[in-house]
Amino acid sequence: MDFDVREPVVAYGKQLLTPDEYLEFEKDSPQKHEFFQGEIFAMAGAEKNHNEIFSNLFVDIGTKLKGKPCKPYGSDLRIHIPQNSLYTYPDISIICRKLDSDIQDAKFTATEPTILIEILSPSTRNYDRGAKFKLYRDIPTLKEYILIDSETVNIESFRLNQNSHWELEELKQTTEILIIPTLGINILVKGIYEGTVIN
Repeated sequence: MDFDVREPVVAYGKQLLTPDEYLEFEKDSPQKHEFFQGEIFAMAGAEKNHNEIFSNLFVDIGTKLKGKPCKPYGSDLRIHIPQNSLYTYPDISIICRKLDSDIQDAKFTATEPTILIEILSPSTRNYDRGAKFKLYRDIPTLKEYILIDSETVNIESFRLNQNSHWELEELKQTTEILIIPTLGINILVKGIYEGTVIN
């Protein structure tokens, strides 16, 4: 599997870890790591544009979902996909059901997101669009996957249709509106990019 610029991290003097070893390692690590098939990968830090986009979007979604069953979570919530072993930290996870308390490390982990949002950077762009999206598609509850570029105005919104095929809508203008039909909310693209410096 291609993780682009990422190289596996050696932990406990081992190249391959069990899920239990990974979770224990992650508790004491100052940096977040993904886990896939025994290997762990250090996650890249976020630049200012990334943080501006996250703040704008998280606040807007949270406000519009207040009092509703769906709730957004930031990148401190780890998502586990039992179907392919991946543990990762999406930028925003939207969950529309009660968090599962029976899973391993349930205080920090969820398995049933409805929508996942990733903010793209040069080092993660290809991975988030390709290999990671392929892994995300193994999540039975996932209905939408949204990719937001942090360097240009470019949003890719993937939605699972009634035939279980993923459809893509692209937004490239600040005057456009991001529609999230699963939640029944609309977000101005201009508001998502407010405060960013775009080339």
